[in-house]
Amino acid sequence: MRNTTRYKVGKYNPLWNLYRTVSFFKVVKNFIIIEIGRYCPSTKLKHLLYRKFLKMDLGEKVSFAYKAMPDLMHPERIHIGNNSIIGYNTVILTHEYLVDEYRLGDVHIGDNTMIGANVTVLPGVTIGSNSSVGAGAVVSKDIPDDSSCYGNPLVIRSNINE
Repeated sequence: MRNTTRYKVGKYNPLWNLYRTVSFFKVVKNFIIIEIGRYCPSTKLKHLLYRKFLKMDLGEKVSFAYKAMPDLMHPERIHIGNNSIIGYNTVILTHEYLVDEYRLGDVHIGDNTMIGANVTVLPGVTIGSNSSVGAGAVVSKDIPDDSSCYGNPLVIRSNINE
């Protein structure tokens, strides 16, 4: 089950009144840093930019591939362990706006974990250490340590060590 906090809103959908839920200036700053990072060819520079300016909790030697997209509004809610890889064009969300509410949830990714290309990680999930997520998956639930998974809906296929 995803671990998110729900915030009920009034008459209009919360995306219509976006800047009541997050600062306009924070979004502009995050947008600039993330766009620089998405196209930056150096994983070391991305790591530095994301830790310093977005306050993401990144372990040692975390690598973001080309065009990987951390959450634009709340990147500080992303926690990634040591030596993990975030694949090409992967999206890590820590927020979701619905018609009558919005939700926020931290995303935790363990050590030595590989997230494949074009994966979408939804808010409030934990992906365990030593796991791999196949390309194109939608991570909508927690993934235990030492697991391999893929698909939409997400299928946890096997324990890597078995």
